[in-house]
Amino acid sequence: MSETQLQAARAGKITPAMEQVAAKEGQGAEQIRELVAQGKIAIPANPGHTRLEPCGVGQGLSVKVNANLGSSPDRCDPAEEAEKLSAALEAGADAVMDLSTGGDLTAMRRQVLDLSPVCVGTVPIYQAAVEVTAEGRGIIDITAEDLFRVIEQQAQEGVDFMTVHCGVTRAAVDHLRSEGRITDVVSRGGSFLTCWMLANEKENPLYEQYDRLLDICQKHDVTLSLGDGLRPGCLADATDRAQVSELITLGALTQRAWDAGVQVMIEGPGHVPLDQVQANVVLQKRLCHGAPFYVLGPLVTDIAAGHDHVACAIGGALAAWAGADFLCYVTPSEHLALPGPNDVYEGVITTRIAAHAADIARGNQAAIARDRAMAQARKAMDWDAMFSLCLDPKTAKAMRAGSPPGEEEVCTMCGKYCAMKLVNEHLHGKE
Repeated sequence: MSETQLQAARAGKITPAMEQVAAKEGQGAEQIRELVAQGKIAIPANPGHTRLEPCGVGQGLSVKVNANLGSSPDRCDPAEEAEKLSAALEAGADAVMDLSTGGDLTAMRRQVLDLSPVCVGTVPIYQAAVEVTAEGRGIIDITAEDLFRVIEQQAQEGVDFMTVHCGVTRAAVDHLRSEGRITDVVSRGGSFLTCWMLANEKENPLYEQYDRLLDICQKHDVTLSLGDGLRPGCLADATDRAQVSELITLGALTQRAWDAGVQVMIEGPGHVPLDQVQANVVLQKRLCHGAPFYVLGPLVTDIAAGHDHVACAIGGALAAWAGADFLCYVTPSEHLALPGPNDVYEGVITTRIAAHAADIARGNQAAIARDRAMAQARKAMDWDAMFSLCLDPKTAKAMRAGSPPGEEEVCTMCGKYCAMKLVNEHLHGKE
């Protein structure tokens, strides 16, 4: 049985993946190895994902961005899914998740794995639910064998990280019931397990058979993304007993995973008021022993439908500045429709802006240098350099081309009254 990245790091070995992460981040490989050994950096890298160019998530690294892809029963087109993946990669996503629930799920996932050089994540319970309902059974009829068969299949295919809602326990659901939430459970996987436990009056099999899950992940070096199945779905439900009780459980499960040589990330909310974002990050880092924190947004208002990617970026920038390591994007169509390729592109770019802003605030020297270079390019009125430095050159070039200035050096905002041009001429004597 091969070693995981975590086991190798604890044995003092620097793997090729650690060397690649170190080179991307401009850090020493030994420093990366040490933080992987401590569980503070995860490198999702299933050896079965042969196209993978590994990246690291965690302490001291640049903030990473994930793009959710996937079909639905109402909209299922493999060609469109390939186009969405292409859009996510073009926009600079560091990871993608295939959340398909429509069509041939195995074919969809294998297409993503075959085409993606970035790490690929899934939520295995989606496939289990689709398969049992296709057989005429209900979601509450899923068995542990159904679920673990899918987990094993996806691990063998090369999935790098899996979201598993192991912290949605009967005790956590009791907290949910007594809390009196407005939106109850908005996580799809969390809802499946909640309904299953209520109907069957049994414990969550992912929690009850956690060691079985760890055995599969250790065998294939799948990183566990411990999901927040009870994340708040509105601001009024944020940071309540149900959410925090699940997080406490995830902290204990993190330690058990590390003891088994399995890498871990922790998923976080959700919808969170701006003034609670930092507290949520601090709480996760304390309860989960510094494990990498992967947040959905968080969205800082419930009323931005059509523009939820902006609400996500505001919360994401603050969360990453406070210590979150991995931002899951939200697209303009969140809460409204399945996103298309354009939504995916815009969602990734918007979340990358949040990640970059946080990198600057966290003291990332490469991020700081890039902004300084942009300032110098603007002063020099060097448009080629400006385009090369911005996060979305394609859109920037199209906007300038769509409104050409009378003088090549300037833009149509100010034209001949451009502040940069005037001061360059009179303060610095540059024609």
